Amino acid sequence: MLQDEAPPRDDGERQARHGGTVTSGRRLVRLLPALLIAGGLAFGIATPAAYTAAPFFCAAPLTAAALSSLRATALAALAAVLGEIWAVTYRGALEGGRASLAESAMVVVVALLALGINRLVRRSDAHLASARDISEAAQRAVLPLPPPQLAGLAVAARYVGARADARIGGDLYAVQDTPHGVRLIVGDVRGKGLEAVEAAVVVVGAFREAAEQETTLEAVAGRLERALQREGGRRAGLDQFEGFTTAVLAEIPANGQSVLRILNRGHPSPLLLTPDGGLRELVPQAPALPLGMGEVASWPDRSDETFFPAGAQLLCFTDGVTEARDLRGRFYHPPSRLRGRRFPGPDALLDTLVEDVARHTGGAPADDMALLAVQRPMGV
Repeated sequence: MLQDEAPPRDDGERQARHGGTVTSGRRLVRLLPALLIAGGLAFGIATPAAYTAAPFFCAAPLTAAALSSLRATALAALAAVLGEIWAVTYRGALEGGRASLAESAMVVVVALLALGINRLVRRSDAHLASARDISEAAQRAVLPLPPPQLAGLAVAARYVGARADARIGGDLYAVQDTPHGVRLIVGDVRGKGLEAVEAAVVVVGAFREAAEQETTLEAVAGRLERALQREGGRRAGLDQFEGFTTAVLAEIPANGQSVLRILNRGHPSPLLLTPDGGLRELVPQAPALPLGMGEVASWPDRSDETFFPAGAQLLCFTDGVTEARDLRGRFYHPPSRLRGRRFPGPDALLDTLVEDVARHTGGAPADDMALLAVQRPMGV
């Protein structure tokens, strides 16, 4: 029992240390203009009159303009000008009066420019914040977060955008309780931009309707295929509709059986994680083409059944996870990174996975990631 609880505590300690480092870094950044001004004053005292401290006083308001508010920038600009005047007065540069006047004028001009730059930066930030609000609203409409409990199952989902100003793309997920059990989909539409978002809307909408009405996963996949074909035919050309969609469908029956059904249409294989740290990759028995490629080839869909033990978690994700690369170009491999680890629930699993991908890439992922995890309760 103590061993099971250790990993969450370690993750919490790492998060606390990371949060402390970020906080310290932010404090240092906020103090940087004041440090530059102090450095300019010290430079003016410690060096001969032939040297100038103007670069320090110029850098202070420019730094504040990019990192701080208008008020802080104005204070930094005023302090820089006063610091320059003090430095010139302290040195008593009588012979170099013209040079000192030119340096002081330069600091004043840079201070005024810093105020203008700060205003432009803040205006740009406001536009970016508005764009983020709109994208987040669109994400909540298309990909609402599922409830934490659904038909007795613990559920968690994440959408991690590759760009901060574009929170939603062609990656998708959906999960719902139906008369046939809990059904879910995780998919990835070919391409980027608004066309990919529109295709994702089509897939999610068709899934929610088909999941309620169709008795099998195979029939659900057929409905999705027809929905994409109809939408593609409605458009003027293939370039206007990104109908190629990889997807994995899953079903957990409502009768309480320890059964998990998976139907994979060209998507990265989901993972099944057991409470003892075991991990199994749910590779389909027969490969299949993605949804929307019925004109290329057709075949009867067949779902795979597997044992879904109590306490186990099903993890589905898009290729933004598996195609994440480190600085050496090595791909992220979820099975090897997660095997042997224990997670108390889907939220902890997804948080750990997102953080681990970020560590692997050294920053934001190069592609969007959609993740969905479902855990069967213990003792059921």
